[in-house]
Amino acid sequence: MSNQIKTLVTGGQASAGPPLGPALGPLGVPVNQVVEKINEATKEFSGMRVPVLVTVDPKTRAFEIEVGSPPVSALIKKELNLEKGSGSPSTEKVADMVIEQAIKIAMMKESSLMAGSRKAGVKTVIGTCQAMGILIQGKPAPETLKDIDDGMYDEKIESGKTELSEAELQKIEEDKIRLAEEAEKMREENEAKAKELIGALKGKPDDEVRAALKEAGIPNNLILELLPKEEEPAEGEEGAEGAKEEGAEGAKEEGAEGAKEE
Repeated sequence: MSNQIKTLVTGGQASAGPPLGPALGPLGVPVNQVVEKINEATKEFSGMRVPVLVTVDPKTRAFEIEVGSPPVSALIKKELNLEKGSGSPSTEKVADMVIEQAIKIAMMKESSLMAGSRKAGVKTVIGTCQAMGILIQGKPAPETLKDIDDGMYDEKIESGKTELSEAELQKIEEDKIRLAEEAEKMREENEAKAKELIGALKGKPDDEVRAALKEAGIPNNLILELLPKEEEPAEGEEGAEGAKEEGAEGAKEEGAEGAKEE
């Protein structure tokens, strides 16, 4: 029966130290060779945590390596140098991806997406972009998906074109800065609008104010930030609090009654 070791490594940076070394050593396999193979197989995920499965035959000491891949969202953030996606993806855009980058990520995930074709894989990547507030080719994801269905990018997808010129890379960075500035400006405008509305509805129930903010187009994350919902007491806490107050009240009355009788 084969021995299997599952671990997480940083792409291209596995070492013979823990956790790999101590786990592989007793199996009699050449640890440095295993590490070298892992680093070769994970170099395209540089800087990202990658799941790795090492299978060792105890008789022959032969080994096989299976490399998983990070989630699509992590690959998108890595490709675009983003810390995080948008908190309000429908209104706040944080970056603009070109089709070559979507193709590159789809190819990196080809073995695990189970999309059926590279074109379907690219569409999966673009769907994730939509949830993160990322434009593709300067357009919202649904528009780019339609372009893909219409065959606009068939040649690039089929050829696996992923190379970008210096000018294209520079434009991506410039777009990211521009979108960040636009998002910050929009947030300031929404915040001012929300605070004005909250002031006008002072004294109204919170649910009514939240509904008015939503109707005015204020993003949900900003509504929760400005008007957080009160946490409901955990089950049993309310009863315990009531019992505590009741007990304290009873003790007070009993003490007063005793003093009266004395």
